Amino acid sequence: MSLAETGSSPTERTEEDQRQDWIALVKVLLVLPGALEAQLLRDSDLTLLGYMILARLDDTPDATLRMSQIATMANGSLPRTSQAISRLENRGWVRRTVISGRGQGRRFTTARLTEAGRAQLAAATPEHTALVRRLVIEPAGDQFSALGSVAQRIVEALGLPARPAAD
Repeated sequence: MSLAETGSSPTERTEEDQRQDWIALVKVLLVLPGALEAQLLRDSDLTLLGYMILARLDDTPDATLRMSQIATMANGSLPRTSQAISRLENRGWVRRTVISGRGQGRRFTTARLTEAGRAQLAAATPEHTALVRRLVIEPAGDQFSALGSVAQRIVEALGLPARPAAD
């Protein structure tokens, strides 16, 4: 069928393709977090944010981060982060410590992954990773690295750090 027969120009088709791709991306953004969280809650009594906090703490050399660093990682406010940390702390998976500012009069709070938290993360990871593979990595196939690169550029466009800050 020719362009004249379809009544659409190449520009209109490109815009329609982009619109459809955008709708698909929005569906992923809206539905994927809920699917990941439902699995984590069911299998490990963890929210997605809780899992990400434990995983980020586990990635640091001393399993400790300032609360402000966790809030930045989670793109959340300090009160929201504090609530998430409280839930983890109540389960014995994280321990908070207030640090005095050594002569500067400033105080800050750190969160540290406990051995129980490390064990919880280790128990939660296989099922969570399997779901991530099934829902994201396998459908993306050979394009997964390209998808990751695009996601990094979007993160940067949003003004967020593309990679976790060095600890």
